[in-house]
Amino acid sequence: MKNVVISGSGLFTPEETISNEELVASYNQYVDNFNTEHADAISAGAVDKLEHSSCEFIEKASGIKSRHVLYKKGILDPAIMQPVFERRSEEQMPEMVEMALSAAKEAMAQAGKTAADIDLIICAASNMQRPYPALSIELQHHLGAHGYAFDMNVACSSATFAVSNAVNAIRGGTARVVLVVNPEFASPQVNYRSRDSHFIFGDVCTATIIEAEDTCSSDNAWRIKGMRLKTEFSNNIRCDVGYTEHCLAPDPLVPFFKQQGRKVFKELLPIVADVILTEMAAQQVGPEQLKRLWLHQANINMNIFAAKKILGRDPLPEEAPLVLDSYANTASAGSVIAFHKYKQGLQSGDHAILCSFGAGYSVGCLVLQKC
Repeated sequence: MKNVVISGSGLFTPEETISNEELVASYNQYVDNFNTEHADAISAGAVDKLEHSSCEFIEKASGIKSRHVLYKKGILDPAIMQPVFERRSEEQMPEMVEMALSAAKEAMAQAGKTAADIDLIICAASNMQRPYPALSIELQHHLGAHGYAFDMNVACSSATFAVSNAVNAIRGGTARVVLVVNPEFASPQVNYRSRDSHFIFGDVCTATIIEAEDTCSSDNAWRIKGMRLKTEFSNNIRCDVGYTEHCLAPDPLVPFFKQQGRKVFKELLPIVADVILTEMAAQQVGPEQLKRLWLHQANINMNIFAAKKILGRDPLPEEAPLVLDSYANTASAGSVIAFHKYKQGLQSGDHAILCSFGAGYSVGCLVLQKC
């Protein structure tokens, strides 16, 4: 079976940031305004009183301290509390394509590839700005690449599922070099009026180049030694917006991400551990051989729990690096950010895990080995 590698990675990070302190101050002002405006209804028991948020609550619940956003304007205004930006024309690149183009160029440079080398582009993300024409095909156009392209969505597991599709395309002979991009323009799906979720997401884009090992010229490539994907239906993480919404009675909460966090923690993590350990056993890789765990960056408590299950002990910070403190939850891009920023300094033959997990439920696990 043909060996396939990740030969390059790229990262686009928006310039604007929002700290927990800024977010909490905005949210608490909204709460005070709401409680004052609805004081009589709250006293009568017709409306629930809103409670303040705090930096301590956010960091304890998630490990998040800050996040990057494409559009900061409007988010911190208690009267608006959403990103403010203009609709782009059909002649302009949508934000997700613009993000992907930047990340793609870094990944291509790292892998030593040009647009002429790429014959498949997969745009994989938790949300798409439009259903068609595919964002990947527009990216293909702006890069000047040939071949074919398609979009796909498996929520927060989109990146690992896309890499697996890329591997299968190369082994099946329908592609030689694949560009996978994960543009996560997540801030518009956040309900900034919800204490439980107003802090969760940030914007970012990652990219990877996937190719056969015998065509790779990169000196920092990772062999994709094993892959395991699993899905299991759950309603505990949802986003319900779709093309039928204009036919239905409007619901202001429909476009927003929502989850039942405690149920997710309890139900999803055993699936994650089982998928990773099963694939490690299939590849005859023991926990003592793992040098890195690049895990989905949703919640520090979930990451520590998963790492302990895999290693059988508390992980060292360098073994399971976190980026969610400064990036927040970046959906499918999170584990790839960790890979991109913390793949240096390892030796040929070293093993690592790249794993994502999220809505679906979905889990994507890659067992990697340094070339």
